[in-house]
Amino acid sequence: MDEERALYIVRAGEAGAIERVLRDYSDKHRATFKFETTDEEKRKKLCEGIFKVLVKDVPTTCQVSCLEVLRILSRDKKILVPVTTKENMQILLRLAKLNESDDSLEKVSEFPVIVESLKCLCNIVFNSQMAQQLSLELNLAAKLCNLLKKCKDRKFINDIKCFDLRLLFLLSLLHTDIRSQLRYELQGLPLLTQILESAFSIKWTDEYESAIDHNGPPLSPQETDCAIEALKALFNVTVDSWKVHKESDSHQFRVMAAVLRHCLLIVGPTEDKTEELHSNAVNLLSNVPVSCLDVLICPLTHEETAQEATTLDELPSEKTAAKETVLKNNTMVYNGMNMEAIHVLLNFMEKRIDKGSSYREGLTPVLSLLTECSRAHRNIRKFLKDQVLPPLRDVTNRPEVGSTVRNKLVRLMTHVDLGVKQIAAEFLFVLCKERVDSLLKYTGYGNAAGLLAARGLLAGGRGDNWYSEDEDTDTEEYKNAKPKEELLKPMGLKPDGTITPLEEALNQYSVIEETSSDTD
Repeated sequence: MDEERALYIVRAGEAGAIERVLRDYSDKHRATFKFETTDEEKRKKLCEGIFKVLVKDVPTTCQVSCLEVLRILSRDKKILVPVTTKENMQILLRLAKLNESDDSLEKVSEFPVIVESLKCLCNIVFNSQMAQQLSLELNLAAKLCNLLKKCKDRKFINDIKCFDLRLLFLLSLLHTDIRSQLRYELQGLPLLTQILESAFSIKWTDEYESAIDHNGPPLSPQETDCAIEALKALFNVTVDSWKVHKESDSHQFRVMAAVLRHCLLIVGPTEDKTEELHSNAVNLLSNVPVSCLDVLICPLTHEETAQEATTLDELPSEKTAAKETVLKNNTMVYNGMNMEAIHVLLNFMEKRIDKGSSYREGLTPVLSLLTECSRAHRNIRKFLKDQVLPPLRDVTNRPEVGSTVRNKLVRLMTHVDLGVKQIAAEFLFVLCKERVDSLLKYTGYGNAAGLLAARGLLAGGRGDNWYSEDEDTDTEEYKNAKPKEELLKPMGLKPDGTITPLEEALNQYSVIEETSSDTD
């Protein structure tokens, strides 16, 4: 009934009446995502009628009402086939200011039309294969990049940037060809990185270092949403970036990694938004060549070095770590390097462990990232070793028992998900410099058996990678307990069915065999 009334007015009414009836329809169906199949044809005709209105010279407010209803209707995949034509797509491109002839974004009154047009395009492209093909034909990715260039430094049009980036993310998700076009032809990597710089209001203090205001306000909701969409689009652009072939590529990835470091050190408007922001930053860092991740840590500035530092001896014992200091502004420091970003990643990892669910999607990316950082960068590995595997003092409880990060990771080594337990074990193995004896000290043989069997290291030894030698970190407690530790013993069944050490079981069977031979 709603569609009939709206369709009648759209076909025959004047702009004011069309605006009123469509506003009523929009208000009523704003939260509608499932539609009655009986009214399918009416909705198709209503879409067609709206496009006919959009080509007319109607007021901006009427255009917005038309686009709001079109956005709602475009949630229904079944009605998009007849309305997703090249002509209708071009109407939306024109209203979204995506035509190359539109040189500026000066009319603020047009911004709601641009935003609603982009929202419609997002729904239509996501729900229609025909629209996806037309996007390629109309070179939509290039048009979106052009629009971003017009508004990248203008914060008052964040909604336009946000939905432009969302549409760019969808296109690069649905078409692998567009990823390549964005990366090379359209220079998407520096463009999207600049969008992030603008969203974070970054001020550079060095080539790869930015100023961090720990007492500054959180990001606004609009800035946070814009940054999240840019991070998702960048992930698609860089998803195949395993090697750096040119110096310019290396520089650009380092700039992006430095921006992501800044991202990890700021917060959004809510705790959930901060976690979403940091989660997308972690995903993107996983695409950065590991050689470029050195910018996640940086030497202390002269001002930071001059500050009076307090040692970690003043902190609770479970937080202590060798050689580490905490400055007055809570900057995490290790060996003269600022480790704030790595500390944030470590806390993020622990929070994901504590959630207790969705480990494969939520935990493995950050665990993989920390593993690769530790393998490639000595200072990061040593800092994480001190945080995760501090000198062993509790030698009475099993390694998996307790609430420390080590205990939590050791428990994951026997998780039912193969991928989760593999990456947890790999992380701890790398922190132990791939030395079997060191791993066993912190995890126990049973917990480490899976990784050691897969590596062919059940008999001991070390992995294939080379690590520098560190000083002895065995505590007095561990040195005293070490001689009392029980080694793994092979077991066998005695003739009576009970378990005994294998050597003793074999001896008993030998006695029985000799006795049997004597009686024959």
